[in-house]
Amino acid sequence: MEHIRPKNSAGRDLKQAIAVGVSLGALVLLAIFVIPFGWYPLVATAVFLATWEVHARLKEHGYVLQRIVLLIGGQAMVWLSLPFGTNGLVSGFVASVLLLMFGRLFHHGRNTAPQNYLRDMSIGIFVLTWIPLFGSFAAMLSQLEQEGVRYGMYIVTFMLCVVASDVGGYIAGVMFGTHPMAPAVSPKKSWEGFGGSIVLGSIAGMLTVTLFLGGTWWIGMLLGVGLVICATLGDLVESQFKRELGIKDMSAMLPGHGGIMDRLDGMLPSAMVTWLVLSLI
Repeated sequence: MEHIRPKNSAGRDLKQAIAVGVSLGALVLLAIFVIPFGWYPLVATAVFLATWEVHARLKEHGYVLQRIVLLIGGQAMVWLSLPFGTNGLVSGFVASVLLLMFGRLFHHGRNTAPQNYLRDMSIGIFVLTWIPLFGSFAAMLSQLEQEGVRYGMYIVTFMLCVVASDVGGYIAGVMFGTHPMAPAVSPKKSWEGFGGSIVLGSIAGMLTVTLFLGGTWWIGMLLGVGLVICATLGDLVESQFKRELGIKDMSAMLPGHGGIMDRLDGMLPSAMVTWLVLSLI
């Protein structure tokens, strides 16, 4: 009997990637169920490291951004969402953008005209949106409450759907991927992989929403499909970001995965749609 052979290679050290992935999963479970109030510090740390990492790559390629504004502003956005919800998040975002605008304007003093101001401001606002703004929605999942739903189940629902999307996309892409979605942006991402993500992500969404949250199956399917679409587009955004900078990975912070943003690229935008859909419940 002829064995089905993969059409594509994984592209990474799979054993190393799995080991790191399991370790990250264990850290997430500890932050949810063992460490008191551990979820917010975990998200805030991930946002800090990802922002530092992205700023370092941008600085290497000539972009001028105030790192302290990006880091402190990002932390303000995350932590202000704890007591004040979306109002605190928006306030932190607006304050960070203002500081970035004014700080970049006078980066070289009052007597020297700023160079590439619009370019650097645009990428600065993009970074603030891409990492801490989206990341804050992941943090706020811990604040969703419903009678009869155990604490942390909203976060677990999100994480399981993300894992299902990744696994479904990986298996289908490696085994059957032949039709690229956006070859000019990410040649390895295929429609077959996207289909695998949709199938497994939708199944995970329906199971977790009905079993953990007491919701209806169609809300779970909506969550799964929306999460997969956002995760896929987030993946493509990061691919284009790295393509324009001419780099393969954001860093080597996570062996087998690359950098923090190489792991969070799809999770960050999908956290926003997860918070939105689960808030409806």
